[in-house]
Amino acid sequence: MTEKSRYPQRVRNELRFRELSVLRVERIGAGFQRVVLGGEALEGFSSQGFDDHTKIFFPQPGTRLIPPTVTDEGIVWADGIRPVARDYTPLYDAERHELALDFFIHAGGVASTWAVNARVGDTLTIGGPRGSLVVPEDYAWQLYVCDESGMPALRRRLEGLQRLAQRPQVQAIVSVHDEALKDYLAHLKDFNITWIVGHDEQAIIVQLEQLTLPPEDYFIWLTGEGEAVKNFSAVFDGQACDPQLLRCVAYWHKKEALKR
Repeated sequence: MTEKSRYPQRVRNELRFRELSVLRVERIGAGFQRVVLGGEALEGFSSQGFDDHTKIFFPQPGTRLIPPTVTDEGIVWADGIRPVARDYTPLYDAERHELALDFFIHAGGVASTWAVNARVGDTLTIGGPRGSLVVPEDYAWQLYVCDESGMPALRRRLEGLQRLAQRPQVQAIVSVHDEALKDYLAHLKDFNITWIVGHDEQAIIVQLEQLTLPPEDYFIWLTGEGEAVKNFSAVFDGQACDPQLLRCVAYWHKKEALKR
């Protein structure tokens, strides 16, 4: 049994909205566009969890979005209308004092379209993260499952584990629609990554069923489409899996597909 002190711990942040400026725009793989943000408003930014979510608010084309005010009654936008927003994994570089966001590029997505057209000097309003789940890095056995939507979080996690003097046993299962997307994690070749090309949910379940869950000192992260995550989680129902060491997060839902 894992000691409670070894469980992931939740921490809260003060809710803040920040207007940041685009410093750089980089294509960092076949399917991902990185937008690097900075500015004085980034002061005090905190993101302690590898799968934190920062809410990104997108202005109407040709307009500038004024960040809202946080009051005792709630969040108040200047024009009374909440803009279109999406959640993204913050990739914060404290030494450079820069915040990177990696956007999966696909047709029709609000966020994807913005990222492709972003230019140095553009502004972007972000909120949060409101809190973090801080997951210890040194669990002896770790499993990560995601699709394109979770790849930035997985990249952040594996880059952190890569710096450990003694690396844990890590298994990652990544589902992508195109083999070319593998290049986003190519620099993490020291980790055991199983690629499922074609978003074959059953193929992922087969992979999960072949794994042997250790009795202790493990962590499991299952993400992706909501219904798929439920099905992945069901594989561990009969294995006496500690629920505090099994993190299941729906990063998107089929009914909202392509909105990102």
